[in-house]
Amino acid sequence: MLGRRAARLARSPSQICHAQALNFSSTAAVIGGGVVGLAIARQLSLQPGSSTVLIERHPALGTETSSRNSEVIHAGIYYGRDTLKAALCHRGKDLLYSLCDRHGVAYRRMGKWLVAQNPAQREALERIHALCRDEIGVPVRWVARKEVDERGEGVRAEAGALESPTTGIVDSHGLMLCLRGLFEEAGGVVALSSPVMDIRPLSGGASSLPGSAGWEVDVSDGPGGDISTITAETLVNAAGLGAVAVHNMIVPPSERRRLYFAKGNYFSYTASRPRISRLIYPAPEPGASGLGTHLTLDLAGRIRFGPDVEWVDDPNDLTVNASRLQEAVAEIQKYLPAIDPAALVPDYAGMRPKLAPKGAASATDKSFQDFYIKKEDGYEGWVNLLGIESPGLTSSLAIAEMVQRLLHGQASST
Repeated sequence: MLGRRAARLARSPSQICHAQALNFSSTAAVIGGGVVGLAIARQLSLQPGSSTVLIERHPALGTETSSRNSEVIHAGIYYGRDTLKAALCHRGKDLLYSLCDRHGVAYRRMGKWLVAQNPAQREALERIHALCRDEIGVPVRWVARKEVDERGEGVRAEAGALESPTTGIVDSHGLMLCLRGLFEEAGGVVALSSPVMDIRPLSGGASSLPGSAGWEVDVSDGPGGDISTITAETLVNAAGLGAVAVHNMIVPPSERRRLYFAKGNYFSYTASRPRISRLIYPAPEPGASGLGTHLTLDLAGRIRFGPDVEWVDDPNDLTVNASRLQEAVAEIQKYLPAIDPAALVPDYAGMRPKLAPKGAASATDKSFQDFYIKKEDGYEGWVNLLGIESPGLTSSLAIAEMVQRLLHGQASST
């Protein structure tokens, strides 16, 4: 487990293709075996006549961002109407609940309270309420002070609380196992331990766009291993923490980008009291780079707190920074004063890929960075996904539909 959570997905040797066996052609190559890459590969495998390969650099699927998060099914209440995060989260939530019901993936729709302690936080809740009511149609309701006192299980909300009843949690590893099984049942091939070394867009002539004659992807069979080449008609870059490196293999030097890394530290709670039966999020703080140190639950009801936001240079820096515990305690006690600080212990850390550094400002929001999902101009058959962080897990199935539409004009029924 990561802390107490499983770090790797089970593998069936008969369904794994290693790099030395990959000299073949496919209709689609998807780079990145996290939950988003799995969802895309599965969606593309539904395309009539398709042959899809999913390329993952690690020995197992879903070992990076997909397995180091809060496992929350988000309602999409924080994002403006015209953003990809809003549209894909709203659609993805419905698709995800439906898939879990059909295939027996464990989840719980427990709801979430956003709690405010001061006038500024109250104003933030009022803005969220207005957005949900007037623009995006997501159900929320105000929680009366009496209800907070009677049903709040020790939660403090001095300036009010807003409930998101459709928020839930999901077994992210069970979800990825399900998606992998569906992908392989449709004839898809999973290539593990296959880091991408080079990518070449092919063209049919001097006037043709790169990629018009397909793509060649060189992969390695581990350190010092043989190089094998996959040829595909279309290419999807869903490599998460490695997505910018893949992007930079394809574009000219002037168009290369840099990725920034925000680590999130999580702390688990070992005491039996207080008992909390819903997710608790502090109201957004103006100018904050995250959603605060929130309380989430796993499917067994165990409490954990996090993530915070710690900017780091190394995406492999996944050791929990225990020095941040006292700061986390101070934030938690604002909304859960009965918490026992001695029962908080470092658990695990996750990494969020960011397209802008700490403090970077956009034209409309100093903290907001939307998903980058685009069929790249100047190329044929290449869909590029960059900066896919929260709510990427919730949005994964809707992202997959979008990628299929970008490549083929429509999404196959799931």
